[in-house]
Amino acid sequence: MAAPVITGPENPAGETTRVGPAVGPARDRPVKSTVDTGRVSKGLGARAAGIVFGATADAGIDAELPWVSTVDQAHLLMLTARGLIDPAAAAALLDEIDWLRRNDFDALRGRPAARGAYLLYEEHLIGTLGPEVGGVLHTGRSRNDLKATVHQLRAREQIEALFGDLLRLQAVLLATARRHRHVVMPAYSQYQPAVPVSYGWYLLGIAEALEQDVTGVWQAAQSLRRCPLGAAAGAGTDLPIDPAHTARLLGFDEPVEHAGYAVASRDGLVRLVSAGAMAGITLSRLAADLQLWSTPEFGLVEFPDSLVGSSSAMPQKRNPFLLEHVKGGAGGLIGVWTAMVSTMRAVPFGNSVEVTTEAVAPVWPALRQLTDMLGLMLSVVAGVRPRTATMLADAERNGTVATALANRLVVAGVPFRTAHHAVGRLITDLAGIGSAPGAAMVTASAAHHLRRILAAEGHAVDPGSTVADLDPVTVCAATDFGGGPGPGSFDRAHERLVTGWQERVRAALDWSARVRAAGLRRQAGVGALIARVGR
Repeated sequence: MAAPVITGPENPAGETTRVGPAVGPARDRPVKSTVDTGRVSKGLGARAAGIVFGATADAGIDAELPWVSTVDQAHLLMLTARGLIDPAAAAALLDEIDWLRRNDFDALRGRPAARGAYLLYEEHLIGTLGPEVGGVLHTGRSRNDLKATVHQLRAREQIEALFGDLLRLQAVLLATARRHRHVVMPAYSQYQPAVPVSYGWYLLGIAEALEQDVTGVWQAAQSLRRCPLGAAAGAGTDLPIDPAHTARLLGFDEPVEHAGYAVASRDGLVRLVSAGAMAGITLSRLAADLQLWSTPEFGLVEFPDSLVGSSSAMPQKRNPFLLEHVKGGAGGLIGVWTAMVSTMRAVPFGNSVEVTTEAVAPVWPALRQLTDMLGLMLSVVAGVRPRTATMLADAERNGTVATALANRLVVAGVPFRTAHHAVGRLITDLAGIGSAPGAAMVTASAAHHLRRILAAEGHAVDPGSTVADLDPVTVCAATDFGGGPGPGSFDRAHERLVTGWQERVRAALDWSARVRAAGLRRQAGVGALIARVGR
């Protein structure tokens, strides 16, 4: 029998108080596992139970119970504060839960999980402490809101590591970009040399893209800062619980205020995986460039031994295979996002296994995979070395200053389309006599030929001065508008990204500090309650 509820004039605040017997653990008592819920007496067959819950509870214990037991601590403190359960019963439960946590739930391991790890855990508490104590744990909640809350806590733990790695990689990109801001190289368009830029400016662009990815992960994390606990089975409860109290003890900002949404949706996890997939795409594009640039045909970058592998058959090869792990991992992240939204599509908006179990299952390995990808790229970006002479030589010989030449003609009064055509004709004519664009394009004879081309199109312009000092280094330094690699433009972008990085670091540290403070308050509350009832 449950302990009686005491109400009346002794309790003018209108809250309920429960009393019950003092209890103590009896861990030597055999715990009987039962599948009889009152409505279902036999439970799943062995094959189905093994498929859904596993042969033993061990995998479910590791995946669920560290977070479930954390939720239980906050839930029991709240129930006690609201007078819904006897403090002695709460203290006994908290003491037993603490014992299980300290012993890594060994008492439950190796046992069949006929109804899953959570109910095996609850059966242990009931079997050890008796039904009048162990049976009060689930007061005012359901597995639906408990599971949603566990997902939030589990994701939050991974987000902290993920966010730290994203910010570390961005910091390395920003530092390396500044160090190589004057290393001139060609930018490529459709795999063709296009215009002169700098290697540092290229890396700054990756840092810019990563800034958007960091923003996406941070925004997804904000949607995980509301606690679903209190939604019960999806319609709330008529018991006077205090979800805001529980939320604070678990490090959330506030509770979810719509119970149906709280248990039906996992949109925060979808947004997190979506942001992770976008970050994976950024990493994969950086990996693709570095792998291409490391080939002998390009020879723009080189890797130390610590970042390459050798071939089992071809002794000359140095394989930057870590980059292929990054590229492949990006595909895996996209696949997980696709699987999630496909599984959730057209599922009724309520509690469902499709959304809360099947769609969520691949989230955790996907987030770990992204963390691994970030770790690999941290090593690569820090270790890859630009071959500065080759970069400059490629920019010089491949005509990357052609657009700048056309722009100088514009300044001299030639319409851009005419200037564009004239420079293109000059390059074609040089190719016809076996001269590659580059140095041949800025000679006196080339300027003379360009003057004739322009005259034929009705423009009496002497381009002699336009080809003076027309080299990739000068052009790169002059490209100071529209976000180019020029010094002023680079400094503005770099300063903005560093400021944003600093703000993100402060926000992340503040969030982590608040979560840790909530954990300390929860543990202090547990200790105080146990001490108060003399356990």
